[in-house]
Parts: sequence; C-alpha cells; structure tokens
Amino acid sequence: MFKALVLDQKDGKTISEIKQLDEDSLPPGEVIVEVSHSSLNYKDGLAVTGKGKIVSHYPMVPGIDLAGTVRESSVPEYRPGDPVIVTGWGVGERHWGGFAELARVQAGWLVPMPEGMDAVQAMVIGTAGLTAMLCVMALEDGHVTPDKGTVIVTGASGGVGSVAVALLARLGYRVAAVTGRATSGDYLQQLGASEILSREEMSVKPRPLEKQRWAGSVDTVGGVILARVLAETQFDGTVAACGLAASVDLPTTVMPFILRNVRLQGVESVQCPFERRKIAWRRLQQELPESVLGEMESLISLEQVPEYAEKITLGQVRGRTVIDLKR
Repeated sequence: MFKALVLDQKDGKTISEIKQLDEDSLPPGEVIVEVSHSSLNYKDGLAVTGKGKIVSHYPMVPGIDLAGTVRESSVPEYRPGDPVIVTGWGVGERHWGGFAELARVQAGWLVPMPEGMDAVQAMVIGTAGLTAMLCVMALEDGHVTPDKGTVIVTGASGGVGSVAVALLARLGYRVAAVTGRATSGDYLQQLGASEILSREEMSVKPRPLEKQRWAGSVDTVGGVILARVLAETQFDGTVAACGLAASVDLPTTVMPFILRNVRLQGVESVQCPFERRKIAWRRLQQELPESVLGEMESLISLEQVPEYAEKITLGQVRGRTVIDLKR
C-alpha cells in the first residue's frame, strides 16, 4: 500500500483526498519509482482546486514533477536504486503523477538525476526550473549575450521567474525583474536582480513601438505585459515566452518584428526531447548553487497540498514549493 493524493469529481466539483492505494492500482508503465519528493506548480494548483481544465480523466493523482529512486524496471536503461527525475509528458494530467509515494511511468519519460544533485534540489528546480533553463537556452540561441544589455523577467516571483532570475544573474546578465508583490524586492535582489519593476508599470498598454530597453526577456505571463516587453525590446532581441499567468491574449502589432528584427520564441518543456532535457538538467546542476536553491525552497507535506494549491492560484506562493512524501 502507498499514500497518494487523489482527485475526483462530485457534482461537477473537483475534490481531493489522501488515500491508501494498492500497487495494482497504478497505471501501466515500464518503471516503478519510489517517489521521495514532488513539487507544486501553478498547473498543479489549477488541477487540485479545479480552477483549470488540467486533468483529462478521474480519478487522477496530480503532480507534474517527481523525483525518487527506481524500485522496479522492465528496461535495461534503469535499474533498482537509480535516482531519477520525471517532468512533463502529461504526468499528473493524463497519467498518474508525483503526489504519491509510488509512480509507474514509461522509461522514456525519465531523466537520470545529474551527479551532485539530490531529490530536494531537483524538485526545487522541477518543471519550473527546467522551463527557465530552456528559456535561457532560447535567449542564447538568439545570440542574446550579457554584453547586449538588460534581460527582463516577468512574473519574477513565481517558480519559473525565480529560477530564470537566478540563472541569468549567475551567467553574468543584468536582470530586471517584474513583480506584482511589493514585498518581493529583497528576495529577487538576493537571487541576482539588479532592477525591480512593478507589474502595474508594465501593464500599461504600449504603443506599437516604445523606447528600446531590453536585450531579451523571459516572459511567464502573456497579455499586455508581453506586448509591452515586445514593444520595448531592442533591435535583434529575443523574447522567450513560456507562460500565460496574466492572459492568453497578445495585443501587439507586427512592428517589433519587422522594424526591430525581434524574435518571439515559444518555450515548451512538457514534450522537450530527451537530449535537450539532459543538457538543461546538467546545466541546472552546474549553474544553480545550493545556496541559491535554498533561497527558493519551501517544504510542505502531502496533507498541506490543497491549502498551498489554493494559495498558488491566488499568486500567494513565492519561489518553489517542494512536497516531501515522507513528511
């Protein structure tokens, strides 16, 4: 038997309950992982609270991230005791996820734990950190180097934003951080931000082109803020867009693209190819020291997930929330 948080629906409403399940109830897969830690992402918050159409069917064990060790494997690539990470691939949405002590998954979804990283650190990073690293790599692909100027990060207090700020600062970029939380300034400066901008300032509807301010951007929010970032991006800049916390709309024009050669690069981590995942995880281990990860880390138990799921959907969670399955 193992403990799990299970989502179901009753009278059209999503309900969550901690249950003891039998191993035979696990969905099909090639590898069984003993999960030691998971993490709470914005998408998990939407799933647990029922505020978003995240889950494809019920009952469902949510949790789009998990880290632990292999318990059983039917493939030669993984053996019992191997430390592994799973992010993406519909885990926690279409396939039972990480909010449980056991998970059965496909071998192709696993990434070996980078040497020098443990499960807590992996889940401080999680999908949010992987996405942030992929955004940084997109900026690098767009030839946005530290000497080109300031990189702006929107939604900087959230999971993706926090890791992006820390990574960019560590790599030598000057970082401007946008946040809607007046109390987050010190936190973002500790992560490496050189400039703090208010969400209100960046939410003012822009003209088609504004003064050139940014060499590049990591945008996690979409909407008017992304439109303003694009209008303020300097010639030959790159904007890596990975989120929609504010809006799915993009009220902009073609002007930044055809007059300033701005590149808007979408970033998606769910189905990121294995080799690029491995590169990203290796770089995360190299570029994020334990002290920086500690600044972002908050540990909770599985029983606390519903409470924190509500908080994260309301923008009341800072940094990264890690779930200790043994707590």
